[in-house]
Amino acid sequence: MLRLLPERHHAAGFAVFGMTATFAPAIGPSIGGWLTENYGWPWIFYMNLVPGVFMLAALTWGMDKERADLSKIRHGDWAGIFTVATGLGCLITLLEEGNRNDWFNSPAMTGLAVVSVIMLAAGIVIELRCRDPFIDLRLLSRRGFGISCLVGTVFGLGMYGVMYVLPVYLAQIQGYNAGQIGNTIMWSGIPQLLMMPVAALMAKRWDARTLISVGLALFATSCLMNGHMTHWTAYEQLRSTQLIRALGMPLVIVHLTTLATRGLPASRAGSASALFNMLRNLGGSVGIALLATRIDVREKVHSVRLGESVSLFDPETTERIRSATGYFVSLGADSVTAGNRALEVLDHTIRREAFVLSFGDAFTLLGVILVLAIPLVWFVHPKKESW
Repeated sequence: MLRLLPERHHAAGFAVFGMTATFAPAIGPSIGGWLTENYGWPWIFYMNLVPGVFMLAALTWGMDKERADLSKIRHGDWAGIFTVATGLGCLITLLEEGNRNDWFNSPAMTGLAVVSVIMLAAGIVIELRCRDPFIDLRLLSRRGFGISCLVGTVFGLGMYGVMYVLPVYLAQIQGYNAGQIGNTIMWSGIPQLLMMPVAALMAKRWDARTLISVGLALFATSCLMNGHMTHWTAYEQLRSTQLIRALGMPLVIVHLTTLATRGLPASRAGSASALFNMLRNLGGSVGIALLATRIDVREKVHSVRLGESVSLFDPETTERIRSATGYFVSLGADSVTAGNRALEVLDHTIRREAFVLSFGDAFTLLGVILVLAIPLVWFVHPKKESW
């Protein structure tokens, strides 16, 4: 789009592009849930076949045919490609598997961390010294582009973080199946499709920094609202926060991309696109790892605190156990079995509430991070920078 569209049409182009960045991850669980419920989980891996064929046909029809420049294979920045790809691969694997494998208590995770640090450090040095780098890291020295990438990383953290936490909450606390989770998340997907053209039109009247700030504020508000969830929070209660999020996210992705690439020459579009999208996706990996660890740690903290407040010397606790015991006796259990099952119910309730509180803490953390990103937007110069 940067190469082929006139600059006056960039906002509209980025609105279409924004659908791939926000609408697709939001609608994917709905389609995946329907496939899982009706045809089984393996079908989610075939979900890309039809749109993939359409994409290839569209590229063949719509893109200008260009002669391949095979000399770039011979003179390519292979050292940079190898070090960056290896470093990022190890880093993302560490982020996604670290919590499950107890982080640095695992030799495998420690090894991934060491390799990622060495390779990424080497890759940065190579890319900065190379005349024709695989990824032009010098672009980050431009204030507008560098800050936009930083905000984009935070946005990726929030977007993919929500797409991770919400389905886990719905499955673990509400017992939703894949189809029900998809139907719930769809409330943040469909409205985004309608909001994208509106976001593009707003660029004609308002400063991009203002629109991005409003979008981040709406996104943060929805997360902070989810921070006060109870175990009753389900489809109906999540609808309003989903809609608020759907209003805010298009404002961010459309205008942040415009702000990052403002005045960018077409010759540098490839590196700029690679950096911007890579950092957003990396932010998502960091967000998922951060939130998974946050939920795990806070669940243990809340379990201890709730457990301390439950005592056999507390009249309310005693009455709850007596009531549950009587219920199980009425179902035919003997007094000892009924008493044990009553204690199991109490323990389950404590664990459930601890998880609900930990999910709320995760959403609150996301909201705070998004709020802290708003001032960064205003460090971008209001006028175009020379490239």
